[in-house]
Amino acid sequence: MNKKELDPERSPDAEFGAMLRRSREQRGWTQKHLASLVGCTSSYISALEHGRRKPSQQIATELDHVFGTGDQFQREWGGSGQRALFEGFDEYVRSESKAVALRLFEINIVPSLLQTPDYVRAYQAAPVLRGIATQEQADRRTELLFRRQQALNREPAPFVHAVIDEGALRRPIGGRDVMAAQLRHLEALAVRPRFLIQVVPFSAAEARPFAHPITLLTMSNRSIVGYGETERRGFLERDPRTLADWTSEYDHLQGEAFSRAASIEFIREVRKGFDHG
Repeated sequence: MNKKELDPERSPDAEFGAMLRRSREQRGWTQKHLASLVGCTSSYISALEHGRRKPSQQIATELDHVFGTGDQFQREWGGSGQRALFEGFDEYVRSESKAVALRLFEINIVPSLLQTPDYVRAYQAAPVLRGIATQEQADRRTELLFRRQQALNREPAPFVHAVIDEGALRRPIGGRDVMAAQLRHLEALAVRPRFLIQVVPFSAAEARPFAHPITLLTMSNRSIVGYGETERRGFLERDPRTLADWTSEYDHLQGEAFSRAASIEFIREVRKGFDHG
């Protein structure tokens, strides 16, 4: 019987599963034998190895105990919440690469697909400095984002609509020079064909919808796919009623934002503040 290959890059759960299988096979153990040591079923071990089940802290602790790996599995479990590949994100990226239109909104930062390399690296370095992510995880997120940005240059190019919160323009990610270059990049993107960038000002106050970042993808068959994130979880959304609500809220967000021309001028004025200190 052919053994199914595992792809640890697919998601944090898949990476945990690949490590589990590797540790088990190095000892010559069957799934049934490992299950008897841990106190679960062999089908549960199989589901963990293939990334079909999310590991719990308890199972991670038990695996470290039976394998004698210190806290390796616990660290893998603890770090999974800090990675770019939240649950559903891999499927989202596949949809993103085929979408004919993207509507973007993020909280307090420039939408990731519009970030410059220096901005990306500065933003991804922060979790490493705080000790909640490893450099390897940050590098993986950065590499993935650069690949996604390159996909925007495909032919035919998708239409990209980004509504950017004023706070994202004024928050000096990476320092003054990095931020000035980032705003200059937004100015250049804003005048490109098939790009629409709008700024929603602080004055929108409580009228600004969305408490978390969201993306709405329009596919070639006109269907809509949504993706949202909280601090530790991502979720792919296909429910028609939820997507209808998100679309309505995005329309409201656009209504609270400056026009295209006014947004470009606003970005330019903020950028001059960074240029001149």
